[in-house]
Amino acid sequence: MTIKLMSVASEIYPLIKTGGLADVVGALPGALVGQGVSVRTLVPGYPAVMAKLGKIKIVHRYPDLFGAAASLLAAQVEGLDLLVLDAPGFFAREGGPYGDHGGNDWPDNWRRFAALSRAGADVAEGVLKGWRPDVVHVHDWQAAMTAAYMRFGPAAHVPKLVTIHNLAFQGRFAADIFPNLGLPPEAWGVDGVEYYGGTGFLKAGLVSADAITTVSPSYAQEIRSPVHGMGLDGLINGRVDRLHGILNGVDTDIWNPVADALIPKAYGARGLGKRAANRHALEDRFGLDHDDAPLCIIVSRLTWQKGMDLMIDAAEHLVALGGKLAVLGSGDHVLEGALLGAADRHRGRIGVQIGYDEPLSHLMQAGGDAILIPSRFEPCGLTQLYALRYGCVPVVARVGGLADTVIDANEAAIGAGAATGIVFAPDAAAALHGAINRLAALHADKPLWEAMQRAGMRADFSWTQSAARYADLYRSLIAEAA
Repeated sequence: MTIKLMSVASEIYPLIKTGGLADVVGALPGALVGQGVSVRTLVPGYPAVMAKLGKIKIVHRYPDLFGAAASLLAAQVEGLDLLVLDAPGFFAREGGPYGDHGGNDWPDNWRRFAALSRAGADVAEGVLKGWRPDVVHVHDWQAAMTAAYMRFGPAAHVPKLVTIHNLAFQGRFAADIFPNLGLPPEAWGVDGVEYYGGTGFLKAGLVSADAITTVSPSYAQEIRSPVHGMGLDGLINGRVDRLHGILNGVDTDIWNPVADALIPKAYGARGLGKRAANRHALEDRFGLDHDDAPLCIIVSRLTWQKGMDLMIDAAEHLVALGGKLAVLGSGDHVLEGALLGAADRHRGRIGVQIGYDEPLSHLMQAGGDAILIPSRFEPCGLTQLYALRYGCVPVVARVGGLADTVIDANEAAIGAGAATGIVFAPDAAAALHGAINRLAALHADKPLWEAMQRAGMRADFSWTQSAARYADLYRSLIAEAA
């Protein structure tokens, strides 16, 4: 029997994306088809989403959803079966999904994503004629309240799973919003939405879920500690029997160097020489010198979490060793300025583009020699998986999904032909400098470097295994609820 799954998320590729969450939410439905799971995904009706909808059907109307008129729309877009919460008062805004052009969070985010979650719970309760999910899978704090609304409502018996993509983002708001959430009084408490005297959306989801997943096995263990638990380690340890670490996969149709229309020259593991055309195009795009020095890339949010403050000095060290650096990302304005300043000082050796550009990210993976990921914590990471697939050697901190997916080029791994990258201690400038030294030495040994590239390209990080694990978990939750 096919399982009917509703996924609830704040973004989905290719309609709206700020990071890896969108990639996962967009790829998982297709991966689950082969596991006997049919997915409908509920997302907000941002302008970017509404613009891509073709034929739509209004399946439910809200005269007043947290103070705004709204409708649920059904649509099929690029193979995705969607439910879209069309609420112009909440989502028809210029800026990003979560804030304005200046990077400031929308002050009514609690109301916007409570509305999304309320709609998710309503679908679980059966407001759609002829369709009701067997399981509800919600992603991060923006959708986590779906589980809480279900728990305290008629859909309490429907299995619900919450996936943590990044525990640092929790959806914490003042206590005085609680009366406006439409929850019963008993939902306010340690076993409900109350969180350190305020309202916690992710916390509410975690205590209400029948299962909790993280996006890598190592991250599932790391968040049980005070260092990485972000104040929720006690709750998570109390529910460790419900905790599962399932590694993210990549969409191997979108990220495929053999057939990537976004790069100048397609190639496979046996044709690494063809990457030269992509490297040349990448150098041109960032105004970098054409030479044989190691060309490193960064595709990242430019934040403290991602270790970008460590990269300011490390970029100078890389240039001193003769290397080059191309950076694509946005985030902390101070870090953006520091990286732009480094590019100005080292023209031809460092290039920086502020913002995000999906086609450019493909070119960077296809033309770069190595990708630098010095994160202080990393729930999974997808850029290192894309890099492995494209023969761009990952240089990563030993945390979370980075530790789970990259095999360090130590003597044993090199001897066995298993090395796929360089792994170093997190949150340490000296360790990052040492990793860059190793990068330069390994890159100078062309046969060894190409062996590492091919080993990475052979690794299987498709959704096949992870989708099977999710499907097994869904089935176990359905059986438990029966």
